[in-house]
Amino acid sequence: MHELLTPAEMAIADRAAGNLDALMQAAGRAVARAIMRHTRPCRILALIGPGNNGGDGLAAAEYLRQQGWPVRTLTLAAANVADVDRAELVIDALFGAGLSRDLSPHAAELLGAAKRVVAIDIPSGVDGANGQIRGYAPQAELTVTFFRAKPGHYLYPGRAFCGALQIADIGLPGSVLASIAPKTWANHPSLWALPSRTATGHKYTNGDVTVLAGTMPGAARLACAAARRMGAGMVTLATDAPMLPPEAGLIVSTADLTTLLADPRRKVFVCGPGLGPAAGAKLARLIAAGRQIVADADALTAHAGNPEALRGATVITPHEGEFTRLFGPVGPDKLAAARAAAARTGAVTLLKGPDTVIAAPDGRAIINHNAPHWLATGGTGDVLAGAIAALLAQNLPPFEAASAAAWIHGEAANRAGPGLIAEDLPEVLGEVSSSFFAKKEPKKLL
Repeated sequence: MHELLTPAEMAIADRAAGNLDALMQAAGRAVARAIMRHTRPCRILALIGPGNNGGDGLAAAEYLRQQGWPVRTLTLAAANVADVDRAELVIDALFGAGLSRDLSPHAAELLGAAKRVVAIDIPSGVDGANGQIRGYAPQAELTVTFFRAKPGHYLYPGRAFCGALQIADIGLPGSVLASIAPKTWANHPSLWALPSRTATGHKYTNGDVTVLAGTMPGAARLACAAARRMGAGMVTLATDAPMLPPEAGLIVSTADLTTLLADPRRKVFVCGPGLGPAAGAKLARLIAAGRQIVADADALTAHAGNPEALRGATVITPHEGEFTRLFGPVGPDKLAAARAAAARTGAVTLLKGPDTVIAAPDGRAIINHNAPHWLATGGTGDVLAGAIAALLAQNLPPFEAASAAAWIHGEAANRAGPGLIAEDLPEVLGEVSSSFFAKKEPKKLL
């Protein structure tokens, strides 16, 4: 269940299924059962809104009463702070993901007074389409949504308000997705398959990656280490400056770019990490030569305000600062911003962050949500660039290569644990990816 539906798309699914009352009853049971698993019996107040979310809340309250739990239900108009104060837990059944305006001061006051909150669908005030906060949102400790999650469950700041997220099956058939044709997913290994190896393969058939080094060669070396651990058969560090001896197995070339491009086996390049002022010109030459390119760091900064110069790159990997210099502020809708950047440049755009978005020029998008906060340290982006390049060199399509690399990158950081530094990542990348190589066929969801 990795498709993500906007509130409007979820409404289409509800209408396609029919029998709204049966869906509400199933949703209410799912919420009540989730609460019963989550906490001991306690005094509960269900705050009931005017729409379907309120209907789900009434059904949940009734089911809990049948199980002997003390539950009151009050509408938004009838409730006051004293009612909330008497409750040990509040069920937020006010508005859900489709709220199109800021939360009213009265609703905000009520939810703000709650000791504990379980939200139905999404905490009221969180925009289900983009994760933005509409005036105010309560901090839920549990959120129960139905059929499929929404982008707002995985995009910040809304993601931080959801607490533990449960996606409940309420009987909606998966066939209703055909009328929606969703184009957004939560990243997961079922969405892509890593390349398989053949018994007769050799280092060049397993992919060749060239990483351009410059004024900060450590960044390029991190990219090289990641590319090697992610399965590239040959990895070359291309430099025109003296360097410390590299690790065994890494090829170092001092040939100029003209000579490198004369070798037809060099199909994938990483351009930008630590490359310095030469990045813009070198990127232009790689684009003119028709190579596959992961453009990062200095290659992006070199074209601030001129993103059209990136057309011809295969994957671009900006963090928010680099994105802003290229395209302007990300704004309130990170998905829309990444999609627009991909359409404008023709490159798969991986907009980094705790809620990394990978967008393809055709409008498909994936939200990667498994990265821990300790991944935010210098050099980890260089590792990600090398991992993407390795998968491109092994013939994964760009959107799948970026998505797979982002998920494996996050999982590697989780396994490495707090205290992670960038140098730790490549080896753990290899451990994570080894469990996926040639183990399964892609599900063709993308």
